[in-house]
Amino acid sequence: MPLETRPTIADVARAAGVSKGLVSFALNGRPGVAAETRQRIMDTAAELGWTPSLSARSLSVGRAFACGLVIGRSPDVIAADPFFPSFIAGLEDEFSVTGQALVLAVANPGRQEEATYRALASDRRVDGVILTDIRVADARIALLDEVGIPAVTLGVPDVASPFASVSTDDGAGIRLAVEHLAGLGHRRVGHVAGPSGMLHAQRRRDAFLDAADAAGLDVVVVETDFSAADGARATASLLDEGTPPTAIIYANDSMAVAGMGIAHQRGLSVPDDLSITGFDDTEIGRWVHPALTSVATDARGWGVAAARTLLAAIAGDAPTHLDLPDPTLAVRGSTAPPRARDARPTTAREHE
Repeated sequence: MPLETRPTIADVARAAGVSKGLVSFALNGRPGVAAETRQRIMDTAAELGWTPSLSARSLSVGRAFACGLVIGRSPDVIAADPFFPSFIAGLEDEFSVTGQALVLAVANPGRQEEATYRALASDRRVDGVILTDIRVADARIALLDEVGIPAVTLGVPDVASPFASVSTDDGAGIRLAVEHLAGLGHRRVGHVAGPSGMLHAQRRRDAFLDAADAAGLDVVVVETDFSAADGARATASLLDEGTPPTAIIYANDSMAVAGMGIAHQRGLSVPDDLSITGFDDTEIGRWVHPALTSVATDARGWGVAAARTLLAAIAGDAPTHLDLPDPTLAVRGSTAPPRARDARPTTAREHE
């Protein structure tokens, strides 16, 4: 059985009784077509189910009508991190109504990642890209500038950048979590942090240490790769301390839920023996028991904002910086006052 073919401009012209040139003028909104004729052509196109050919449109204007998202993380980490599905949903919220396709690639940081960006540029597969997980002295900034791809960064890089950016205060939510736990009476608090090479993880860690210093807390920090498995490992390490913390602040919800599991395996009660907070306020955290106290961010909103900012950059607008609202803290059942206060605390900086 032959495949169904899509209607063409010739089909619309034949059905409307006009020339192909007149159909092209009408469908592209160009002048020179009588209002009555234009309406007849538009009605005929709708009846036939005509839609513009993306390939033809791309050739006519020299654009791919696609945007790239290259995620430089392990596939296992991506699969376990609910931020990316929500973020991608936000991108699609915008791209789906503007006729853009999303080209998604996962590449190991380094040569493979560089080769991926160069291929996207040389093959003209995308008109622009979104940079996530901005790194310390991120080499991708210069690379994309070199190959001439418009970009938007999630977060403000720590190097000169010619690109637009969309960001929120990475440390605001962590400060709220520290203040919340200190207000409950916790004196020794752990932080399960993300990779120090990622700017947002570094900024959250620094905010944790500064807020803990201000509150006079005794702290310990364990670095991870953001995965649930590494969050479980870090939790076990903290609980094996001579004086384990009575509360732990995690850099994402996946690690917090894993940490909750480790605590339960050891016979600890959450929150009576150990208070736990997450980051990103994902749906799963609201359904575990006890429900997870978490820093609430809007990953889907980030996606929408990033898509709009990138499309503006592709259109030639000057680079801009967009500040999104600060995160808030959603307080739920995983945090409570500790059973007993620790001994006199030392300062946070003594435990870096």
